[in-house]
Amino acid sequence: MRINVRVTTPPPRTHGGAIASRVSAEDELRRSVLACMLWEDTFYESGEEIAARIERLVGNVNQMTAAQIAVEARSVMQLRHAPLWVVRAMARRGGRHVSRALAEVIQRPDEIAEFLALYWKGGKTPLSAQVKKGLAAAFKKFDEYQFAKWNRDGAVSLRDAMFLSHAKPRDGVRGFTRAARMAAADAPPGAGHELFSRIANGALKTPDTWEVALSGGADKRAVFERLMAEGKLGGLAFVRNLRNMADAGVQKSVVRAYAETVNLARVLPFRFVSAAAAVPAWEDVCDAMLLRASADRPKLPGKTIVIVDCSGSMEHGGNVSRHSDMSRLKAGGALAAILRERCEDVSVYGTAGNDAGCVHATVQVPPRRGLAMVDLFSSGLLRSQIGHGGIFLAQVLDWVKPRERGKADRIVVFTDEQDCDLGRTADKADAFGDRNYIINVSSDQNGIAYKPKWTHITGFSEAVVDYIQMAERKQQ
Repeated sequence: MRINVRVTTPPPRTHGGAIASRVSAEDELRRSVLACMLWEDTFYESGEEIAARIERLVGNVNQMTAAQIAVEARSVMQLRHAPLWVVRAMARRGGRHVSRALAEVIQRPDEIAEFLALYWKGGKTPLSAQVKKGLAAAFKKFDEYQFAKWNRDGAVSLRDAMFLSHAKPRDGVRGFTRAARMAAADAPPGAGHELFSRIANGALKTPDTWEVALSGGADKRAVFERLMAEGKLGGLAFVRNLRNMADAGVQKSVVRAYAETVNLARVLPFRFVSAAAAVPAWEDVCDAMLLRASADRPKLPGKTIVIVDCSGSMEHGGNVSRHSDMSRLKAGGALAAILRERCEDVSVYGTAGNDAGCVHATVQVPPRRGLAMVDLFSSGLLRSQIGHGGIFLAQVLDWVKPRERGKADRIVVFTDEQDCDLGRTADKADAFGDRNYIINVSSDQNGIAYKPKWTHITGFSEAVVDYIQMAERKQQ
């Protein structure tokens, strides 16, 4: 049998059938993690498939790279479970970067026990030394209020994690290394023997949170008004509780006043859209918060062209969470609304395949702001002009270029990247901007438009806009 034959590997393809970009394992891991709500399905792939791919890809990159992606997913993209899953995959393979990555990724006390639950998915196994070290370091990051607030009932408790990791309070580390003693010195007040003893005995002081106050039968309106008056309702809790406050009879003027000052740093843009849908009468409050998230930020200079993929996979399937009715289209629309505020001069387009699904259709979106901009992308008027088919990136750019006279300082495309163009590859599209960005808002395996013409970013946090600004500053 002849074996001296040329072996050809078929090109990767998107779920829409177009030729996808060949990328490194690192790039594939990034696109799988940075917009991933763990175990949540996309339009094309199951959450189980995505989780298995992440686990496999962690083994195909060096451990430092995996650790950096996990930390970025938690600290920049504000994801919780996907970064823990990355560290879990690292821990299963061993290595010296596991403990530091785990300690950095854990940013709430309940994530300590959540990590252990993930670690034991599929069956209990002994904890590695690196996992124990990382969990022990994480215990030193929190004070009693934080432990009590996030002490959840579950298969694994904080008490279990403390004993399994042999975590030591900061005043009990004499036999530890110098690095461990330095980490303990940074622990918040109260992280001593008394606190650890209360965790062990289930005797943490009851925290003053809205959950505790409401579960005790207190008047809901009075609880919310007191917490706002004392500044104890965090940004995410505030946004997610707007409907509860409305139902409890909290005055809109009180809510509006608090919305003007509450810290929104950890609130993903699409949360404002969800809140507005839940409480239509307070849409103006949500709109103001969405706009405030971009207020007083430096503007991107020159001309920016924004293109939002309005394909059926973006709108009708693969919501960002099974607990949310927020589609990736609206998540992309929220980012487009924020980018609209952070550009000196901007044109916005919506695009999809026509109802036959084989030819692209694109329209320019009116220059509205905030939630009004988001609503346009799922409006019946827009749909009547572009249909529900997939994205055709090369054709979109051909259509936009003459309308913009072939000039743009940057082009930004929000998409799940499942291109449908069987004739032209996206990598060969006429990216006519001085700089060109693809913002991927999904976790599907294959994507389009990587280097050299494109800068590829994954995520649906406002951090993607910050990334564009930082990248352009470095090029100046």
